[in-house]
Amino acid sequence: MPYLALDTTYTPTASHQQDCTTALTDLYTEIMETDSDHVAVAIRAHPDDAMGLGRAVTGPIAVLSADIRRGRPFDQRRAFGLAVIDWLHAEWEIPRPNLKIVFTEHDGDQLMGATRVGGEWSP
Repeated sequence: MPYLALDTTYTPTASHQQDCTTALTDLYTEIMETDSDHVAVAIRAHPDDAMGLGRAVTGPIAVLSADIRRGRPFDQRRAFGLAVIDWLHAEWEIPRPNLKIVFTEHDGDQLMGATRVGGEWSP
């Protein structure tokens, strides 16, 4: 039951937010080999002075915090991270140096919804 939280200084329209939510869900389900019914996505826009990234160049910043179930190999996580970076660069024109992905891995039982608790991940 992943939670993907995108913080950004980009100012997305409602349509951009929906497109991004859909894209992040689709990328996650495809690359991480899971279903979409438990993927949660949040997009939070901030003023320019509310975020910083040491290596950033002029332009908006975006950081994706991905709380995921423990167990996926590095290459799979890296592929997802790069796919998100590619999408944000192509669709929102955020400069690549201004993009960052952070993964936090949890035991399955730390991720839960109203009707289910996550189990351990297996390929």
